[in-house]
Amino acid sequence: MSLADNRKALYDYEVLEKFQAGLVLTGQEVKSVKNGHLSLKGAYVTFHNGDAYLTNAHITKYKQAGDIPDYDPTHSRRLLLRKKEIRYLQGKLEEKGLTIVPLSVYTKKRFVKMEIALAKGKKQHDKRETLKKRDAQREMRQIQKFTN
Repeated sequence: MSLADNRKALYDYEVLEKFQAGLVLTGQEVKSVKNGHLSLKGAYVTFHNGDAYLTNAHITKYKQAGDIPDYDPTHSRRLLLRKKEIRYLQGKLEEKGLTIVPLSVYTKKRFVKMEIALAKGKKQHDKRETLKKRDAQREMRQIQKFTN
């Protein structure tokens, strides 16, 4: 079940590879995420001391959790990846123009998982082409809908 999507990432970046990662959250953060109080806008992945972290994702405080002192909704959260995947992604980040962006957050059984992507930034003319293709596909679907 999908909990949050980062639609802006698909518009701003060309996705090269996708990876699945676990997300380390506190109990009240899990409840907040499952209620849909998560924003991936402007979020990205960084590396510190051999671990991957989700940076700048906003998880709203769970209302029923009571008073939580010093809760920062945008603090970095650890991603669970295999060592081999972490080394591979760190190597790819050294290349110019590549970044790692979160695409979606979903549940798999009882776990909160995240789909991240190794992506390359699009230029302005590439974004225009994407919009033109999307409009053309929409028109084709409408034509097919009326002819059936």
